[in-house]
Amino acid sequence: MSELQSGPPPSPRRRRADALRSITAILDAATETLNRRSEATIEDIAKAAGISRQTVYAHFPSREALLQALMERVTEQVVTAIDAADLDTGPADAALVRLLETGWVALGTNPFLLHLTLPPIDPEQERERHEPILARLERLVVRGQEQDEIDPQLPVAWVLSATLALGHAAGEEVRAGRMTPTEAVQVLRTSIPRLVRPGR
Repeated sequence: MSELQSGPPPSPRRRRADALRSITAILDAATETLNRRSEATIEDIAKAAGISRQTVYAHFPSREALLQALMERVTEQVVTAIDAADLDTGPADAALVRLLETGWVALGTNPFLLHLTLPPIDPEQERERHEPILARLERLVVRGQEQDEIDPQLPVAWVLSATLALGHAAGEEVRAGRMTPTEAVQVLRTSIPRLVRPGR
C-alpha cells in the first residue's frame, strides 16, 4: 500500500507564516488595484496577487471585510507616521498641523481612500480603530493648553472634534476636485492655528 503523504504536515508556525504572507500579498495587491480602479472586485485583486479568488475569501469573507482590513492597515501606518512626526516638540498648534499632514501622507500612498465608499461599522469599532490617533491628539492638545499655545478655555474634546472636522473638510474638498492635496494642507496650516490659539 503506497503512502498518500510525502512528508509530515506543516507545523502550526509554518501555517501561520504562510497565512501572514498570503494576507500581506492580498492587502498589497488590493491597495495597488484599488488605486487604479476603486470599484475593483475580489477577482481583480486575486489576479493581481497571483492567487485564487478562493484564497482571498479564505482570509476575507467579503469585499467589505477586505476594505475594513485595508483601513486598519492604513490606520496603523498613520499612527507610525504620527509617532515619527515628533509631536512633543515645538509649538502645539504647529504640531496639530503636522499630525493632520500625516493623514495626507497616507492619502498620497493610498489615493483610493479619496474615492472609496466604505461600509458602515459599529460605532464602538470605529472608535477603537481611531483610539490610537485620538489618544495622541488629546495628549498634544493638553500640552498646548498647559503651555498657553492652545486656548485653555476651549474644551479638549471640542478642540479634538474641530481639528478632525477641518481635516475631513479638507479631504472632501480634495475629493470634490476643488482643491489639490497641497492646497488643502496649506489651508490647514492657516486655519488650525487661528482656530485654537489663545485670544490676545
